[in-house]
Amino acid sequence: MENVLFVASECVPFIKTGGLADVIGSLPQALKQNEQIEPRVILPLYDEIADDWKDKMEYLTSFDVKLGWRIQEVSIYTITHDQIIYYFIANDYYFTRKGIYGYYDDGERFVFFSQAVIDALAYLDFEPDILHAHDWQAGMAVALANILKPIEGMKTVFTIHNIKYQGIMPIDTFANFFNLEREHIGGMEWDGMLNCLKSALFHADKITTVSPTYAEEIKYPYYGEGLEPMLLEREQDLIGILNGIDTREYNPLTDPNLSVNYRSARSKKIENRIVLQEKLGLPIEGNMPLYIIVTRLVEQKGLHLVQTILEEFIQEDVQFILLGTGEPEFEHYFSNLAYRYPDKVAALITFDEGLARQLYASADFFVMPSKFEPCGLAQLIALQYKTVPIVRETGGLKDTVIPYNELTGEGNGFSFANYNAHELLRVLRYSLAIYHYQTEWQQLLRNVNKSQFSWKDSAHEYSNLYEQLVPTPIYR
Repeated sequence: MENVLFVASECVPFIKTGGLADVIGSLPQALKQNEQIEPRVILPLYDEIADDWKDKMEYLTSFDVKLGWRIQEVSIYTITHDQIIYYFIANDYYFTRKGIYGYYDDGERFVFFSQAVIDALAYLDFEPDILHAHDWQAGMAVALANILKPIEGMKTVFTIHNIKYQGIMPIDTFANFFNLEREHIGGMEWDGMLNCLKSALFHADKITTVSPTYAEEIKYPYYGEGLEPMLLEREQDLIGILNGIDTREYNPLTDPNLSVNYRSARSKKIENRIVLQEKLGLPIEGNMPLYIIVTRLVEQKGLHLVQTILEEFIQEDVQFILLGTGEPEFEHYFSNLAYRYPDKVAALITFDEGLARQLYASADFFVMPSKFEPCGLAQLIALQYKTVPIVRETGGLKDTVIPYNELTGEGNGFSFANYNAHELLRVLRYSLAIYHYQTEWQQLLRNVNKSQFSWKDSAHEYSNLYEQLVPTPIYR
């Protein structure tokens, strides 16, 4: 039996701001299916976690954590949910706040969290063989595990979900936050600053990212965010493992948000579309192709490309719906377009999970032309809801969306290579041509129906990775 402790800053169903929470909520569940692995999770106990969850937690213990000259009290709580045991680090000063990120002292807060995790190992009824930390907020836990060696022989894995965010602090915070000899500063410093993510890259036994293509991309300057020399140095220990999707949660056959549930029938998608069009005040057009974008409105998502060509594309017989919030530039653009083309465009400047599901269930095409995308969850949801993705060939988008090939009949979507607006326009027009060519369209839909991205395969790869670190039989 291999004991694996996941260290992360968020996790479904307790607290979520992005895809990291979905991974931490799903991957331990998938690993649990292997009787040779015992996964558990440790998280901060944020004030934002719902009282319904807090009321079910059991108090475990309390102890003091030393953070430089500070001494902070920590309490540990625990809960079992869906057969997974979760631990929560409670501290009023750092975690009793509105929201979970965006504070001036986020670096200090998550260095504290990492130190508390390492100190907690002496008090838990669980001795990890592997500590598996995720993103910069847990990066220092990897460094401290390697330096302090709280459990003899414990190995470490660090997963990069998005290398853009690194947890950078002034170098003098080393003396302020750590009770370590200065010889250790070299493993934590990068470009004259203390860097939480770099610290994990330096100290981890193995490094993973959330797709094979992203693992290759971040070794080079365009995607590496300045850390590419470090990743090239560690490339023998770097592996990309594609994220999965919780197929129980995202299931059009059982989703309560949908007007009409379905397995694969196109007619049922059209019924959902008509309900959505009535709700949004769009003309009822069951057979006019519907294109959607569901995203955060930020540059990373390729929205400058969309801005350049969308007005030209909607002159075709199509409808377009956007759902999301973010940067004012994009909010204003899509709102203005919807105002000028009320029969063609709807802009929903909000985020509503139920409404997002309704869009996935109603659309023919899902557009995701990201500048970079470590894995991407939305294109997997689209495929699960039998909606054809149109993506740029980067990161996990390239690994999950295979461009349709008329000659072979293979492929489950459409893609383009360069970050170029007219390449996007070309592929949008091509998708429209295939839609109107019924033989090809039906073949494409059959391919979409066969697309599977459950966590089972990903869990198997992680299990193999753990076995490399702790060589005992995991899969029999």
